[in-house]
Amino acid sequence: MRDYYEELWRRVPEELTPPDWELRRAFLLAEVRPGNRALDLGCGAGEFTALLAGAGAQAVGVDVAEAALARARTRHPELDFRLAPIEGPLPLEDNVIDLVWSSEVIEHVPDTARWLSEVRRVLAPAGRLLLTTPAHGRVRLALGGIERFSEPLGEHLHLYSKRSLRRLLADFGFDPVQISTAGGPPLLRRVLLARAVR
Repeated sequence: MRDYYEELWRRVPEELTPPDWELRRAFLLAEVRPGNRALDLGCGAGEFTALLAGAGAQAVGVDVAEAALARARTRHPELDFRLAPIEGPLPLEDNVIDLVWSSEVIEHVPDTARWLSEVRRVLAPAGRLLLTTPAHGRVRLALGGIERFSEPLGEHLHLYSKRSLRRLLADFGFDPVQISTAGGPPLLRRVLLARAVR
């Protein structure tokens, strides 16, 4: 699995703008506070880690691909970037993070239960999880077919609807959980925006 993500990051163009950048950026900036200890989980090339730091957070970026982290460190040498094992613990102590930001990551995670357990472990009491993931409501699936969103050899391992994501986060003890959709016309929104409190 690690080899897959290393190769993926070697192929990603250097100047690629993250999809739905403005939408995701606004969602994050509405929540981050100066002084927050913030984790950008699945940080990739570090764009959101830099955004967190620019908003006054004490930011750390974590990814499973060294190729992504090399790019992030080159772009943002002043920031803290760390490698995490795919099936292992996050490289952080317990209860040290006020805000976990994980954008377009959860759908790629092989062991969602372990991943969310690690998120809860590093979050301080009343810490917040913000995540985005593609929306896969009934209408989108009916019109596009499941194959369009989940190719057998594709990188998306899980598909989420508002209901399934809310249930998952609640099952892991997050409360309250707020989920909205964005991007695109009503009933065909393409992004889920989730805010959950430990």
